[in-house]
Amino acid sequence: MYIKTLTVSSLNSYIKRTIDSDIILNNLSIKGEVSNFKLHTSGHMYFSLKDEFAKINCVMFKDKAQLVKFDIKDGMKVEIKGRVSVYSKEGSYQLYCDNIKQEGLGDLYQAFLELKEKLKNKGLMEEEYKKPLPLYPKKVGIITSPTGAAIRDIINVARRRNKNIPILIYPALVQGISASESVIKGIKTLNKVNDVDVIIIARGGGSIEELWAFNDEKLAYEIFNSRKPIVTGIGHEVDFTIADFVSDKRCPTPSAAAEITIPSLDNMIIELSNINTVLHRKIDYLLNEKRVQIDFLKNNLEYTNPKNYLINQYEKIDRINEKLKTLALAKIDKEKNNIRTFNSLLNTNNPLNILNRGYTIVQSKKKVLTSIKDFEKPVDIDIILKDGKTSGRFIPESSL
Repeated sequence: MYIKTLTVSSLNSYIKRTIDSDIILNNLSIKGEVSNFKLHTSGHMYFSLKDEFAKINCVMFKDKAQLVKFDIKDGMKVEIKGRVSVYSKEGSYQLYCDNIKQEGLGDLYQAFLELKEKLKNKGLMEEEYKKPLPLYPKKVGIITSPTGAAIRDIINVARRRNKNIPILIYPALVQGISASESVIKGIKTLNKVNDVDVIIIARGGGSIEELWAFNDEKLAYEIFNSRKPIVTGIGHEVDFTIADFVSDKRCPTPSAAAEITIPSLDNMIIELSNINTVLHRKIDYLLNEKRVQIDFLKNNLEYTNPKNYLINQYEKIDRINEKLKTLALAKIDKEKNNIRTFNSLLNTNNPLNILNRGYTIVQSKKKVLTSIKDFEKPVDIDIILKDGKTSGRFIPESSL
């Protein structure tokens, strides 16, 4: 027999009053492992507290959250003091946290840190091995669930940024025991597609358990060894997986992965316009430079033209000929003057001219006698006069 018919609101209110009046539920201390942690922009913290068999949703409002002295992460073991109450609007109960204290690392988080350190020591996370992303990919490969929110976000971004770049979706499991192997097969398949230039691995947000497939060692090596660059967009901004650390580029969300991988058509048009402007300026500069060179060569060609060269040579020969004539005439005039001078000297010193002035030349045996000593003894002589020659013998007075 039913006591009374209640509305949903009155039922939820009754349950809330019942729980709120329970002494134990209003003064709890609970240990567990943090999962699906989110820090809201309002400053409130939302997460789940779990153990091996169950979990409970938790909320810590801003006034309490700002007193926490450490960063809360998925997988962290904590001790919480608080109370259980009902959120009447949703008809759900949750743990309202007043204080949280770190107890240690959860098993999954500890395994995550150990694998991260192992792969880091082997060099899988080194920047030098990160492959550059193509600026203008011919096709983008997507590995994700074909029905999840991630693929819808990626498609919306792709349509908004550039409809001309096709995307190829490889439907993969992104949660559960077979998820990592499914993603590995997707990487191998897309690496064989020639026109796929870059690969996105994407999944929406979730708890550490839901994202655990992306903390697989085999998957990490497959990402590292991929011939094509891989971008990860797994979970939300606060979520980090091993796949993120070994990928060529980690993005906080699937949408962000699409933003960085697919170039904006508007930006491409602007960039092409800028390139076109630069090319035109460069071409104009080169054309002007070539015009100057052509003008120079044209002038040089006119100067070195064989016909012009011959004309120049003829003119040069004429100038040389005229110069030679001038030099020759000057030389002739000089020599004429020299001859006249020498002729004058010869006339002046000509013995015949001396004879005309009343002088004689006395010779003996064709030797000109010029000294009194030549007449100390008798000597046969020839006397040359202006109009002839006479001979005789000279006998000194002392010899008579």
